[in-house]
Amino acid sequence: MKAALLTGIRQFAITEVAAPHIEHDADVLIDIATVGVCGSDIHYYREGRIGSQVVAFPFVIGHEAAGTVVETGKGVTSVRAGQRIAIDPAVSCGHCDQCLSGRAHTCRTLRFMGSPGQLDGGLAEFVVLPERSCYPVPDHMTFDEATLTEPLAIAVYAVERAGPIEGAAAAILGAGPIGMCILHVLSTTSVGRIYVTDRIETRLAFAKRLSPSWSGNPELVDVVAEIALREPLLLDRVFECSGDVRAISQGIELLKPGGTLVIVGIPGVDTVPFPIHELRRKEITVVNVRRQVNCTRKAIDLLASRKVVMDSMATHHFGLDKTQAAFDLVSEYRDGVMKAIISVT
Repeated sequence: MKAALLTGIRQFAITEVAAPHIEHDADVLIDIATVGVCGSDIHYYREGRIGSQVVAFPFVIGHEAAGTVVETGKGVTSVRAGQRIAIDPAVSCGHCDQCLSGRAHTCRTLRFMGSPGQLDGGLAEFVVLPERSCYPVPDHMTFDEATLTEPLAIAVYAVERAGPIEGAAAAILGAGPIGMCILHVLSTTSVGRIYVTDRIETRLAFAKRLSPSWSGNPELVDVVAEIALREPLLLDRVFECSGDVRAISQGIELLKPGGTLVIVGIPGVDTVPFPIHELRRKEITVVNVRRQVNCTRKAIDLLASRKVVMDSMATHHFGLDKTQAAFDLVSEYRDGVMKAIISVT
């Protein structure tokens, strides 16, 4: 089968590799249709690592994926051959202390698609995953939408982690794909006023389609002053989605005493400083989001019901042979890209 191998920093090669096959009763063989380019993929592409996760080249990355079931192990009951599915890329053991306490996403032996030393990613014609990673989608749902359920599930989880949201004044710092997904999810709740910031004007334009109370570019305006003018008591919740260390500090500055900072973005550095005295005096709650747990079906349902409509987020499409171009585009934030989708088959 064909696969897009990451062969070095900023280097892909389309190569013939051995196709996977079913080995266990719970296995599902999937014909991959589409793969979204995620910010974490870009870290592997540009730096070859995220923290301690270091790529050993060559390697197949990509975890936002959807496809069609080709074959199932004899113990599989929830999906069948020919069924279109969205994929939860995390594979947990199911029996460690974390799994048994409902935290499968922090499983002691978690394996993740496209993560070094764990599982090959989705940028290949076929993958094999356990049944519990496979979620049937309705016939009317496109593969683009099914692919977008992965970042949308993270957004659903982030909003859940933020605590009670009714009437809350909230900000989203970073209007990339995850920030936009959070804005979509918040739009289905009884949240109060929402503020959005980003350094890329085209992303702010995307955000404005959902009519936030205010949006602005921190390179051009004093974000804290502008939001404080509209929210003299400051904010209840801040979702940091950019991975920019400066945005984490800004989020703390924007929060009222007792507020909650939800860290969703992945910083490009190993250590992040906090304005500790402001954090302490305000008694800010800091919540970290580690991917998601039990939210894939919720994301599918939001899209299937059209309560959330994200068709426009898939701004660019590429064939597998153009994987390098797709990653270059996303890495350099060119051409107004929000989400690049690679069609594998």
